[in-house]
Amino acid sequence: MPDADLDALDQAILSRLQVDSRTIAESIGAQVGLSAAAVQRRIKRLRETGVIAKEVAVVEPKAVGAHMTFVVSVEMERERIEVLEAFRKQVLTDGAVQQCYYVTGSADFVLVVVCRDMTEFEAFTRRMFFDNGEVRHFTTSVVMDRVKVGLTVPLNGG
Repeated sequence: MPDADLDALDQAILSRLQVDSRTIAESIGAQVGLSAAAVQRRIKRLRETGVIAKEVAVVEPKAVGAHMTFVVSVEMERERIEVLEAFRKQVLTDGAVQQCYYVTGSADFVLVVVCRDMTEFEAFTRRMFFDNGEVRHFTTSVVMDRVKVGLTVPLNGG
């Protein structure tokens, strides 16, 4: 998707929605100087054009028993498009993978993985890495503390 043509009002609306997507249009309108109907029209356009990709509830992992987070660097055996695509598909279907980045450098992918415990993580490594002949090497870091977690995107106008 090419860069969206966002004006200062769009950016102000997005800034508020990134903090709390349940903020009502009347409240946003009062803050940015638009009517609720105008805010709703802009939000609808932002959704339709893909600027707003998804609206979800952010769940605290420990509250649902997922006590461990891992950052895993993965190096593939070959950097062929079919190998990379197959790994991407595998990552997309695994619920333990919270984030996946295709990166430059010594690793091909960096994953953020959430599991209940080390036993669950070991099962994850078996299905994702040991059972995959295209994975050359992976390195795991155990997260000691979640200092900052977020998906907000910096905006110029908000």
